[in-house]
Amino acid sequence: MSAAPSLETTAPGTLAAGASPAERHSTPVDGVEVVGALSPSRAGDFMTCPLLYRFRTIDKLPEPLSPDAVRGTVVHKVLEDLFDLPAVERTAVRAEQMLEPAWRRLVEAEPGLGALLEEESGVDAERWWASCRTVLERYFTLEDPTRLEPAERELYVEWLLESRLLLRGFVDRVDVAPDGAIRVVDYKTGRAPGPQFEAKALFQMKFYGLVLWRTRGVVPAMLQLVYLGSGEVLRYVPDEHDLLATERKVQAVWEAINRATVEQDWRPSRGPLCSWCAHQALCPAWGGTPPPLPQPVEA
Repeated sequence: MSAAPSLETTAPGTLAAGASPAERHSTPVDGVEVVGALSPSRAGDFMTCPLLYRFRTIDKLPEPLSPDAVRGTVVHKVLEDLFDLPAVERTAVRAEQMLEPAWRRLVEAEPGLGALLEEESGVDAERWWASCRTVLERYFTLEDPTRLEPAERELYVEWLLESRLLLRGFVDRVDVAPDGAIRVVDYKTGRAPGPQFEAKALFQMKFYGLVLWRTRGVVPAMLQLVYLGSGEVLRYVPDEHDLLATERKVQAVWEAINRATVEQDWRPSRGPLCSWCAHQALCPAWGGTPPPLPQPVEA
């Protein structure tokens, strides 16, 4: 199999596309020839646009730093670290005080991130910091962290399907009730999607629910998306039928990726998200020409 790309900075102001730290944590599967690995983000890329999947996973094209994405990374780090504090100290004021230290640690780990707030980047640093504070403050209107004791934070999970496809990814938070009930929580610093996009948003959570069910033998009681951009919480109660359907869908996506790889058929899917794509200039749907495929190409 060809490995998924790891998170690495390629140049100041750019990040490696398809960035996923999962490869750093993935464990060898003894005695099994794994056919490939898939995360919910990479599966989502392919379902959104096969050409986008190719650009990010096969070509590994760099993408400009996104202020929104980096804000999400910083806020996620603060919310992860918040639960290291005694419950009584988990306040909005304390969370705001944790922002700059969290940013400094991230820049130390990925120096390219520092380019985001440099003057020549064009990003209004004051406004960016204000947006970080705003979404953090909003979190405290949606949950009371003084009453929560997560079982896991930033949990790496993986599961090998019978087809020998490895599913893997990171879960923001796992809560376990005294009766063993599991709640899977993911933070989003953007706005909640409209009803027509809810299924796409829930696919990631069902993916995690499937892996946790397979590894722990318990169907999660709740899948919860916390949208800090709009102050909304999307909750979904899965069952075995849902998770089995998700397993079939993931397998079908992988088979489609393999077909596209063999046939070298990476068709663009033009849609409303195109305006957000960093690779629009290379897309045939917008008059561009993709770079030659690297050789050899594996799924």
